[in-house]
Amino acid sequence: MASLCRHCLKILDDDGLGVSHRCPACRSPKLLRHTELFDLTIAHVDCDAFYASVEKRDNPDLNAKPVIISHDSPRAVVSTCCYIARMSGVRSAMPLFKAKKLCPDATIIPPDIAKYAAVSREIRALFDRLTPDVEPLSLDEAFLNLSGTERLHHRNAAQSMAWLAREIDRKIGITVSVGLSYNKYLAKLASDLDKPNGFAVIGRTEAMDFLKQRPVSDIWGVGKAFSRKLAAEGITTIGQLQHREKAELMARYGVMGSRLYHLSRGEDDRQIKAGQRAKSISAETTFSTDISDIDILRDRLWPLCEKVSKRLKKSGKAGKTVTLKLKTGNFKTLTRSHTLAQPTQLAETLYREVRPLLEKAAPGHDFRLIGIGISGFGILEDADRPDLLNRNSGHAKEVEAAIDKLRDKFGDAVIAKGRGLNKKD
Repeated sequence: MASLCRHCLKILDDDGLGVSHRCPACRSPKLLRHTELFDLTIAHVDCDAFYASVEKRDNPDLNAKPVIISHDSPRAVVSTCCYIARMSGVRSAMPLFKAKKLCPDATIIPPDIAKYAAVSREIRALFDRLTPDVEPLSLDEAFLNLSGTERLHHRNAAQSMAWLAREIDRKIGITVSVGLSYNKYLAKLASDLDKPNGFAVIGRTEAMDFLKQRPVSDIWGVGKAFSRKLAAEGITTIGQLQHREKAELMARYGVMGSRLYHLSRGEDDRQIKAGQRAKSISAETTFSTDISDIDILRDRLWPLCEKVSKRLKKSGKAGKTVTLKLKTGNFKTLTRSHTLAQPTQLAETLYREVRPLLEKAAPGHDFRLIGIGISGFGILEDADRPDLLNRNSGHAKEVEAAIDKLRDKFGDAVIAKGRGLNKKD
């Protein structure tokens, strides 16, 4: 049995360790024991209650108190919360009014994304010291491939990940949970097993047995709706999938059947994609009261188009697939998409293309949220090219460029189109 102290990084002689629960060198109780501990190289790192942890780090008076990160408004939802608040039943994406009922003593803090992004960059710098093979999933989690790094750091992957968790705690002031395995799927599952400030390992020899009793919702890509579909057919645990043939599952569930077959057996051949970039850019807003008036919805849509356009231009991207997102008063989400002939950065084009989607989807509904996103990024040089058959096609680009120039010099409020003045409310 391989053993490691997570505190001092010492590899321990398991024969001499006996039944002790502390490191003989530093007396830390943070011991890792696993037969494959030094053979696994794929890790998943997840910051513990990231936003709330950063706020508690910056205000130690909050350490023993429940903290909820959310805009404090009647229609707001919980972005995240600390573990103390979770003990009261508070969860991410829960309506704030419900969270307040469950945890009335909670401190409500509005999210400060710029601050969290800065902390995320500090953490990423530590990732990069370990390996170039880092695939970030969000501000607070990432996959790392530590294959081939042992010679560079004179540490095996388990030691390097214990070092990383210790450095993040010491230098940045928050804790992370680590999962270590032989593929991405199991590494991500492992990081959830020992939260917070945990380190869990899933090896090859135990994978099938470990997965057997887990719910099918633990399989990547199986959401609530698909879980219900599987449950209706008598499948609630991953072990029940392990007895099915691949052809049978694919005949029943298509491409998803192949995923069910392989992941239920702990097989995942996805590679860690270093330098993974954002696949979409979006903006959305939640209303203080439900809105059904199509004119007001159009007015609210325009500034979102401008936000997305600004982000596209700042990032040097142009996209082809425009997506409208709507959420009804009873929290049902509607999405509608349209793919353009050429990529765009222009707010005017985004608005022109998404408005018909809104006009078709909106009648008969009250909405609490509206959003727009763009994906399918293409070559920037191909974006918003003039149409030779339409003499006015380049006019919108020229107008927008002039507006952008004025805003860069004098601020966003210096000029606005009439549709952005919110004529109705």
